[in-house]
Amino acid sequence: MLEESASNLGRVRVEEASRKQALGGMFVRLETSPARGVRMRGRRAISRNTARHFILVWGLVAALCEPSIVFASHAADHRFTVEGFVCGKDGRPAVNVEVLVKDTRITVGQTVTTDGDGYYKVTLHLHNDNVGDPLLVEVGGEQKNLKIQFDPNDLETERKLRVDFGSGCERDLGPPQWLLYGLGVAAVAIVGWIGLKISRKRMREEQRRKKGQGKRQK
Repeated sequence: MLEESASNLGRVRVEEASRKQALGGMFVRLETSPARGVRMRGRRAISRNTARHFILVWGLVAALCEPSIVFASHAADHRFTVEGFVCGKDGRPAVNVEVLVKDTRITVGQTVTTDGDGYYKVTLHLHNDNVGDPLLVEVGGEQKNLKIQFDPNDLETERKLRVDFGSGCERDLGPPQWLLYGLGVAAVAIVGWIGLKISRKRMREEQRRKKGQGKRQK
């Protein structure tokens, strides 16, 4: 009788220990599963934010470096641009010099002044029926007679013509160097900021994980 009672008592204790172990495992899973879900959601949010920032930066770079991409769908077939540089006899930029650009058939024109680099730009409101019109560009009594040429079937490409006066100060008509430098600095700063946010996020997750492990061990 005593042996049977001891055996039953031992079996009950074993069953209770097994039940406690199972419940403990369940609590651990319940505690760790939400934390893991939070970490996964945080990582997905960081990835989405990172992608958005990269798209924003490179979209800005593309728009500023290729303005025709931005303006192509905005009445490109209704304008014609004439631009160029005016250089003095010494090869230096002719600053604040008046430049006349005119479609002499329909007497549509505009007068502008050159900037500190001798650069000027005129945009005329022209249409497809203006192709082949005579174009007058005049600077300080010097005239250049040209023709307005473009493809009437191309409604997206920017319609423009470059006309320079003199030589020595002209350059490629791309985005200014200060703009490219500023965009590069901005891109590096944004990438660094994103990296810092990711690093801080991971550090906080690691600290929470260590605190959770410490509580479970107690």
